[in-house]
Amino acid sequence: MSYTMDRKIDGVSFEEAASRVRSALADQGFGVLTEIDAKATIKKKLGVEMEPYLILGACNPNMAYQAIEMEPRVGAMLPCNVIVRQVEGGVEVSAIDPVASMAAIENQELKRVAGEVRDLLRRAIDRI
Repeated sequence: MSYTMDRKIDGVSFEEAASRVRSALADQGFGVLTEIDAKATIKKKLGVEMEPYLILGACNPNMAYQAIEMEPRVGAMLPCNVIVRQVEGGVEVSAIDPVASMAAIENQELKRVAGEVRDLLRRAIDRI
């Protein structure tokens, strides 16, 4: 089982791709709670150059609330991370597969919710 859902976008700048990702997530009910510019952080902490790499912590409040009500410690696995990274010939977007990340938790109802979140993230990725 793959742990991410991926899509490569050709012919757009990194900034345009990141903007499209934020918009597609919002269209599916996700807000971006955290944003980590890994390129800037690695440069600052290690002095190493790398290609643009952005980690967005996406959260659909309704789905997160349902999950937390079912499993109070599930917050340790939230939010759903989505990465935007420069690759040869374009920009790749990868979103965590919530079903894969929740596999360790023995709760069938939570797995159902994770499936719904996966469907929302998949639609967002497909619409970028």
